[in-house]
Amino acid sequence: MYNNILMGIGIGAGLYFLSGLKIVNEYERGVKFLLGKYRGIMPPGLRIVLPIIMSWQKVDLRVKVVDVPDQDAITKDNVSLKVNAVLYYKVAEAKHAILEVEHYNYAVSQLAQTTMRDVVGEVTLDELLSKREEISKRIRKIVDEATDPWGIKVVSVELKHVELPEDMKRVIGKEAEAEREKRAVIIKAEGEVTASNNMAKAATTLAKAPGALHLRTLQSINDISSDKSNTVIFAVPLEVLRAFEGMNKGNILEKAIEKLKK
Repeated sequence: MYNNILMGIGIGAGLYFLSGLKIVNEYERGVKFLLGKYRGIMPPGLRIVLPIIMSWQKVDLRVKVVDVPDQDAITKDNVSLKVNAVLYYKVAEAKHAILEVEHYNYAVSQLAQTTMRDVVGEVTLDELLSKREEISKRIRKIVDEATDPWGIKVVSVELKHVELPEDMKRVIGKEAEAEREKRAVIIKAEGEVTASNNMAKAATTLAKAPGALHLRTLQSINDISSDKSNTVIFAVPLEVLRAFEGMNKGNILEKAIEKLKK
């Protein structure tokens, strides 16, 4: 009888001891309590947590992803829109994540939502669309500082999508079209200025070089005549006509008659 009692006690003690064996993975830490009081952090490996008098909570140290849902926000210039983001964070201090905040996953998500709305309300629509990376860094910094007492480290925040009202999309589309037209007009005007400058330089060069105009005329005629479908009308250059200005018309007629007699 006495032996049976000892055997039962031994079996019970063995089961009690075995039930207290816990395995902590490499990417986890265990927060241990003794009679409700914090007793320390359990590193990876096989650990003992005696039932009834001891308890523990497992904390995952890997990077977690929080999908911040669409948030209705109003920008600094009174434009209503919806914006969502994704937040990456990890637990840096397992002790604080358990002792300082309840359900740190939910707490981080709610804090990210409110912070995103506040930051969007401090910038204009143009800044939100053109400086998205800077705004993301600003949100990350605010959330990271607010979660430091919880033992949370915010790795990064990325704004995924900014949804504008339909009327605002049309306004932005018209603005972009007007901007493109303005650039086209400027580029065309700059091209005309460059072309006119080049033409002026070419005209100056042709005027200074004797015979250059004749060579240019012959080159143009040669280019045109390469196509048989073109009709070429040759105009006598002004220089040829000026050559006859100093001659006497009578002398010209007499020379012509003498040539006929011969």
